[in-house]
Amino acid sequence: MPSRRDLLRMDFGTPAAVADHWIRLQRPAMACGFTILLSGEDAHHVPAARDELDEVERIEAALTVFRETSDLVRLNRHAALAPVAASPELFALLALCRDLHQETEGAFDITSTPLSRTWGFLARAGRLPAPAEITAARARVGMDHVELDEARRTVRFRRPEMELNLGSIGKGYALFRMAEVLRRAGVAEALLSAAGSSVLALGGRGRGFRIDLRSRLVRRSRLGALWLRDGALGTSGAGEQFVEVDGVRYGHVLDPRTGWPASGVLSATVVAADPALADALSTAFLVGGVDLARRYCAAHAPRVLALVTPDDGSERPHVFGSYAGAILAEDP
Repeated sequence: MPSRRDLLRMDFGTPAAVADHWIRLQRPAMACGFTILLSGEDAHHVPAARDELDEVERIEAALTVFRETSDLVRLNRHAALAPVAASPELFALLALCRDLHQETEGAFDITSTPLSRTWGFLARAGRLPAPAEITAARARVGMDHVELDEARRTVRFRRPEMELNLGSIGKGYALFRMAEVLRRAGVAEALLSAAGSSVLALGGRGRGFRIDLRSRLVRRSRLGALWLRDGALGTSGAGEQFVEVDGVRYGHVLDPRTGWPASGVLSATVVAADPALADALSTAFLVGGVDLARRYCAAHAPRVLALVTPDDGSERPHVFGSYAGAILAEDP
């Protein structure tokens, strides 16, 4: 999936019980900023937090498609020719992506890079391709054509010129691994974020951390707010990248099932225990729409909460499911 976070951000309010001061650590990675917020009472955990940011750099080096030396690039280069052995970390992440592809009716698909190239969005030079080009790109897309051998831990592409891209789940996965580092160090409370649109709350006093959901695509900007503790949140929205032809705007978030830009949803926010899952589902619901979000949350109650804002002029999110660590704020 192409990146889909350009136009959405989340503003972090203060925790319900305010410490004397908060320590903020930041580092650029994965083409965005990663932030760790620690209570001043936990200043002795700052070295662990720095180790956590080092973990992001390790993950990026292994999973990015923008470094020729990454494990994912190596896989993309050779998997159509023969099965490629994957690290335990990469294989487990790909298995999760396969399962999510099935559970979201194909709306979440990490093989859609050929479509993004065809539309020019990968190079940030959007264009309207001919229908034949879209058809040709779709022939190289589909997680169903990626063979994962559990016994040998290998990956093989059943079609030539396929490409995997973990941009729609990578930041959430990095937060998951970062949290593991903090927990091993004994940190009980922290707020982790990537680009402001992927968030993980460790602990949280009282009701937890307040998070405002915002989008520049709606007139009133702020879509709502919630309190979050011991949970993760991911938000996806139609981004700044687009191409306009004859007055029609085509956004850069593509529906892998049709080859055309997703439409009908302005933004999708998901709360779950796992930040990788929250990230992936926010993309899936942006593509699959309100009905997919309703079906998925009903099938996975009470472990997933979704707020999906349809592009119908109402600017009001539809709320589905629930999550024990999330409380929707009552103020507008």
